[in-house]
Amino acid sequence: MGDNLRRLRNQKDISQEKLCVELQRRGCDIGRTTYAKYEAGELNIRASVIIELRKFYGCKYDDFFEGLEE
Repeated sequence: MGDNLRRLRNQKDISQEKLCVELQRRGCDIGRTTYAKYEAGELNIRASVIIELRKFYGCKYDDFFEGLEE
């Protein structure tokens, strides 16, 4: 899932730091270090963060799970 998080962030051309500021503005208390662990696959992402990321990116939930079934 971390690769998909990174891909979506890079498509939006936004840094982890700026993304975390946006998530904080939307009510998700998340720092850059924590988000970096999501992208590295070291920490499971909370559902509330996925919900806000989907709104921010304007994507489908499936985009977060692409390729994980294999």
